[in-house]
Amino acid sequence: MKLKNFDLGNKLIVAPMADVSDAPFRKISKEYGAGLTYTPMVSAKGVVEGDFHALRLFSFGRDEKPIGVQLLGNSPDYLSGAVQELKNYKPDVIDINCGCPVEKVTKHNLGAQLLDDPIYMGKLIESMVKVAGDISISVKLRLGTSDGKINILETSKIAQESGASFIIVHTRTKNKKYKEDPDWEWLRKVKDTVNIPVVGNGSLFTPQDIKRMIAETGIDSAMIARGALGNPFIFDRYNKLCETGIDSGEPEIDEIADAAIKHSKLLAREYSEVIATIKARKNIVWYFKNLDGIMFFASKIMRAKSVNEQIEIIHDHVKNLKQKFYPKDDRELIDQKFKERVLFWLDE
Repeated sequence: MKLKNFDLGNKLIVAPMADVSDAPFRKISKEYGAGLTYTPMVSAKGVVEGDFHALRLFSFGRDEKPIGVQLLGNSPDYLSGAVQELKNYKPDVIDINCGCPVEKVTKHNLGAQLLDDPIYMGKLIESMVKVAGDISISVKLRLGTSDGKINILETSKIAQESGASFIIVHTRTKNKKYKEDPDWEWLRKVKDTVNIPVVGNGSLFTPQDIKRMIAETGIDSAMIARGALGNPFIFDRYNKLCETGIDSGEPEIDEIADAAIKHSKLLAREYSEVIATIKARKNIVWYFKNLDGIMFFASKIMRAKSVNEQIEIIHDHVKNLKQKFYPKDDRELIDQKFKERVLFWLDE
């Protein structure tokens, strides 16, 4: 997929995810073959006003390029001002979020709520494009706000006419959030409607899911969100599948452990000990979610007081897994719980 200033080839895009897409997560994803990552969604107003939290969210290293920054906003002035400010940091892509379905966002006429006024949405995009220079502007969309208000063909066309370099389409409506099966058929219709690249998004958990979505709809690339949690291997597997036609398969236990430990050490380097330990908890559990003993393992990881202690628990868990210490888990049940709620162990 070719953009203004770089070519992704066949590589995949990693979604911006709140409380997830920090530098350690992005670096691990890139190491395993992701083509483009995004920093977490950040307020355009916060960027313009120099809010410390906003600055922390969109900061990135030169070794992370190509990289994108996703903005949340509903004011042309703030969005254009944020793009002007971000140009100093030289991201490769700046995205406007018109897809977040969370109520604390949409109740302020932000995120997916913007889909109800496509004309105004277009003005927001135009305000960004006018000042973006050689930075690509992307637009994250959903099918509409509800089944009765599906307007993705209109919003896609307006995004193109407003100067967007590419669009990302999550194949559910705002009201469905992350529930029910995504409707990929709309991707084919969008691709037939616009000339700019179209990226598909929504419930992509295996390389086969991704390849089938692209093959069936003709889209240009895919954005991976929950499918990348504890699973940077999906990027390498997909790249190899494209290159050779063969999926290298699920990673071995030692590879999972090595990636989890490396991720944890990157977190320890990025944050204070207390914050790193807290952030490592969910990431470590996600790495091991498809292996037996996950609930027992999760309870120990959650109680650990340091990253070093968490790493020791990982080593012990790997030994137990190799010795088949744990009874067999109901893999389908765990997988279903994860897809319904990524912090699935909190339901216990």
